[in-house]
Parts: sequence; structure tokens; C-alpha cells
Amino acid sequence: MAKAIRDVYGETLKKYGETNENIVVLDADVSSSTKSAVFGKAYPDRFYNCGISEYAMMGIAAGMAKSGKIPFVNTFAVFLTTLGSLAARTFMSYSGLPIKMMGGYGGLSDAFDGATHHALEDIAMMRTLPNIQVLVASDAQITDWMVKYAIETPEPMYIRLSRDAAPDCHPADAKFEIGKGMVVKEGTDVAIIACGLMVSTALTAAEQLAAKGINAKVVDMYSIKPIDAELIVECAKCGAIVTAEEHSVIGGLGGAVAEVLAKEGCAVPTEMVGMMDRHGESGPYKSLLKKYGLDADAVAAAAEKAVSRK
Repeated sequence: MAKAIRDVYGETLKKYGETNENIVVLDADVSSSTKSAVFGKAYPDRFYNCGISEYAMMGIAAGMAKSGKIPFVNTFAVFLTTLGSLAARTFMSYSGLPIKMMGGYGGLSDAFDGATHHALEDIAMMRTLPNIQVLVASDAQITDWMVKYAIETPEPMYIRLSRDAAPDCHPADAKFEIGKGMVVKEGTDVAIIACGLMVSTALTAAEQLAAKGINAKVVDMYSIKPIDAELIVECAKCGAIVTAEEHSVIGGLGGAVAEVLAKEGCAVPTEMVGMMDRHGESGPYKSLLKKYGLDADAVAAAAEKAVSRK
């Protein structure tokens, strides 16, 4: 059974914390939700509850990073990338300190806490800051890799995590690299480039399309910045592209892919599945995904439309 991304994150952080004493973890009083509490219970002397003070938490993390520690900063993605954005700009983007911003409850996954807790702009906001890498976790395996990569790489980065469970998308021997995406299903008629939990949604959509005679390629673009321009150009050879993200269609994965296509002169029909310049609302997670056109039916429909425009 698929495990929730946040649970995998907590256990992974604890696992790597056992062998690396430089790892420190900070949280804005929501550690039971982000699951950073798992690390805190195992290593209380390296865990810091900073209270609901995101900017101060980032400042503390900056001091720790300057002292040679590896700080993982945790709270809901929406607050980390808004209330913590000035600190990210100053301490990470300008100063280059290797702070690891871990944005929990990405997209609409904090469903019942309501519209104010949805993170639908975070990728766009962090993508614009120079020198900050942006990654999005799609399943348990890649979540483990992202934590390990963050520990081993002395660079500032923002990693987006979901509250929800996600089925495995990658083979057991998958090799992940920064600046790369991964083809999780080959296809020739249309390429669906997705990130986060939308990768498993895209795979479901590909099954629906297959029943209609459309062979869809599915790509996990887990590295949003730097992005895999070479793979995007390869996807354009399918003759049609769909981007799928649990994020605004403005400035996120769709925008990043469109930038590459324009720069490389790849004039192919492109459809974007995501939040269409609006806020969400409170309600059951799956119901919200369906309402806002972020389910497999919507991805399949967008793919059919892109193919019809070829």
C-alpha cells in the first residue's frame, strides 16, 4: 500500500540523521503534520521548534548553515514560501547558504484547512530566486533520494512534499539526477510532463488514452530548477505536450516547459493542466482535484485536445 509522502519524509530524515550529526531540523510548530517530529523524537538535541515564526526560523537556519550544519526547515509550503520568502531571498539566494526548505502539504493536499493553506504559487515563487534549486517529490522512492541529495549537496534548495499518499512511479533501480526528468512510460502520440502526485495521475490518464488508441509518454519532471531542457525537446518529437501540476498554470511547471519550448523553437500544441488563475477552497482532497480539473479524466482530456491540434 502506498505511503503518505510526509510519512516517508519523516522516516527518511530520521534514517539519515542517525549517521550524520550535522543534520539539524527546524519546524514552525507543525512538526506532527510535517512529520519532522519523527526526527525530533529520535534526536531531540538537534530539533528546534521555532514556533509560528517562519522568518525567524529561516534566520536561525542561516546561522546554523553558516556554522557548518545542514538545516532542514519545515512548515506548510504556503507559509514557508510566503512568510519565509524574504529570508530565502536574503540568506539562500543572495548568500548561498545551504538551507533546505521543505515545503509540506503542497498543492491542495491540506484540503480541509481551507483555501488559505493551499500552496498553489510556491514553485513559481521559488523558481524566480537565483541560485535556489527546486524539486518536487512524486513518490516514496524519490522522496528518499531528495533528502539524501539535500544532505550531500551544499546548495540552497526548496523541496515540495505532499500530505497525501502516492503510488510508486519509478523502478526499484531508478537513478535520479538534479537537472533531469525521468520517463516513467514510453509513448509516441503525446507527452505528459508532470510533477508531484500528478505523475501517478498522468499514468492513470495514459491508461485511459491507450483504450482510445492514443499512446502517451509520461515524464516525471521532478527537477523543476534546473530543468531538463533536453528531455523536453525530446518530448516535443511526440508532436503534442501536456503539462500536469498541482499548482497554478502561471509560473510553475507549465511555464517552465513553455519557456524551454519557445527558446528551442519547438512549435508543438501544448495544453496545461493546473489551477487556472484562482484560489481553491476547503473540502475533500479528491473532490477538489476533480472540481478544479486536476484528476486523470482532465489530464486525458487535455491530451486528446493536444493530439487533435497536431
